[in-house]
Amino acid sequence: MELNILNKKGEDTGRTVTLNDEIFGIEPNDHAIYLDVKQHLANKRQGTHKSKERSEITGSTRKLIRQKGSGGARRGDIKSPVLVGGGRAFGPRPRDYSFKLNKKVKVLARRSALTYKAQDNLITVIEDFAMDAPKTKEFVSFMKDLKLEGKKILFVLSENNDSVYLSARNLKNANIITVSELNTYKIMDASNLLLTESSVDIIQTYLKA
Repeated sequence: MELNILNKKGEDTGRTVTLNDEIFGIEPNDHAIYLDVKQHLANKRQGTHKSKERSEITGSTRKLIRQKGSGGARRGDIKSPVLVGGGRAFGPRPRDYSFKLNKKVKVLARRSALTYKAQDNLITVIEDFAMDAPKTKEFVSFMKDLKLEGKKILFVLSENNDSVYLSARNLKNANIITVSELNTYKIMDASNLLLTESSVDIIQTYLKA
């Protein structure tokens, strides 16, 4: 698959880039995408939730009423889970939600996500560029020229660029990352994928068979 390379103004440079079919043109595997996204979200969970059980509640251990003869239900101490102010029965405890996922599955998931974007013509490739200083207004104008204004953009750079990152930091629909930070969740979460010319080569090297 070939895509035209655009410049900052959204104009065709007359050059093209070839997207490797082994990465951008495979048969997508939805289950691999599901597993990779699930792992990503699970790894982000802190798992610090905690509620107090009856042994951790402060209160008297006196038996409230006698065991038999009252006609009502049996009552233990005031810390019983069935009473207001008592401990929680089987409440949440701190735990680690992360789980292992094979590297090949993760690579397959990323390829599948990139394939979906390529099939829907949601990938734009621009030539490498630099910004002299962080300017959000200039970045917004840049998005307008590329006809990506108002869309949720994942802008993938080949390396860190503080000027570009700071220019888009306040824009809720723009996410600036490097190739090393690329993952299935971010690809699927974005409506459009914006790649620099050099980042395409790195992605294809990173995800090659």
